[in-house]
Amino acid sequence: MSMKLFDSELSIMEILWREGDTTAKRIAEITKETIGWSKTTTYTIIKKCLDKGAIERHDPNFVCRALVSQEQVQEYETTELINKMYNGAPDKLVASLLGQKRLTSEEISNLKQLIERLQ
Repeated sequence: MSMKLFDSELSIMEILWREGDTTAKRIAEITKETIGWSKTTTYTIIKKCLDKGAIERHDPNFVCRALVSQEQVQEYETTELINKMYNGAPDKLVASLLGQKRLTSEEISNLKQLIERLQ
C-alpha cells in the first residue's frame, strides 16, 4: 500500500474497519453523530477514498468495503514517520518513544519478546 490517507479519510476507514461493509447512508449517519459532518461532506470524503482505491462500492444501496486493512495503513504511516522524522532509522523512533514514557514490566516483557522474534 502506498497511498496517503488524510485524517478525514481515516475517519471513514475506521468506520469500515470497525463495522465491516457499510452503506454510505449508514456511514453518513455515524459521521453526523460522532463528528458532526453533513451528508454531503461524508459523501465527498467517501468519493476521495474511492478515487484513491482505499474502498470500493457495491450496488444496490452504495455498500462500501475497505480495500486496505488498518494494519496496512498503520505500517505505511509508521514508515512515513520514520523516514520523515528519524532519517529512516526505526531504532531512533523506538528510543524516542521509550524516552517519553515509563514502561511497565509487562510492556518491557512484550518488547523483549518482539525483539527476539525479529532476530
